[in-house]
Amino acid sequence: MRDLVRAREAAQEAQKRARQRLQSFLLRHGRIYSGRSSWSLAHMRWISTLKFEHPAHFIVLKEYCQAIEDAEVRLKRLTDLISETVKSWTMAPVVEAYQALRGVSLIAAVVFVAEIGDIRRFENPRQLMAFLGLVPSESSTGEHVKRGGITKAGNSRARRMLIEGAWAYRFPARVSRTKQAQLEGLPRTVREIAWKGQLRLCSRYRKMILAGKHKAIAITAIAREMGAFLWAIGQEVQPAHQA
Repeated sequence: MRDLVRAREAAQEAQKRARQRLQSFLLRHGRIYSGRSSWSLAHMRWISTLKFEHPAHFIVLKEYCQAIEDAEVRLKRLTDLISETVKSWTMAPVVEAYQALRGVSLIAAVVFVAEIGDIRRFENPRQLMAFLGLVPSESSTGEHVKRGGITKAGNSRARRMLIEGAWAYRFPARVSRTKQAQLEGLPRTVREIAWKGQLRLCSRYRKMILAGKHKAIAITAIAREMGAFLWAIGQEVQPAHQA
């Protein structure tokens, strides 16, 4: 599963690079999209209507578009394979439970479990946060203690997953239809931890922003606490071979 996750990450990076190459090509020729979001259907239709003076430019445009399409097909193929393989994985119950927490999708949960393993090996949330590099760095001399940014030690993939998921807490607490369907069948304790976490993290984000904290600092703090709530959920669910 870890190999699948990392192969998908490579496909995602290839898609990103392919898109950047096309964007650079269009910018060089003064073609700037005025729509809302890039890489939507409207954006791709706009690209298909572009005209150039030299025939070679049409070939270059087609090659870049084909590279993006190939990367998207590869990314979808690996995503589908992960979704199918996780059903027979011994850590499937843990993956399912983690999705109760807001900001944690199926892929995010699989990445976290594949990179971290059984979270019960950490005696407390602070150990997990330190392992993920989400604790402040410290430079101490005698009685003077100076704290800096996060250490960024440990597993970067799991840390990045938490940072990305933390952005979901910018909005008020709520349970969407998709999330409600994921909650069905989960233990009550898991659902309670997930709801408690959502209430706390949404509230904390608002308070930090109102206090003048930079968004990046607030999101990092939310990601750190997300790890603590995932640790709590992990204590309530066992892998399939231990259930």
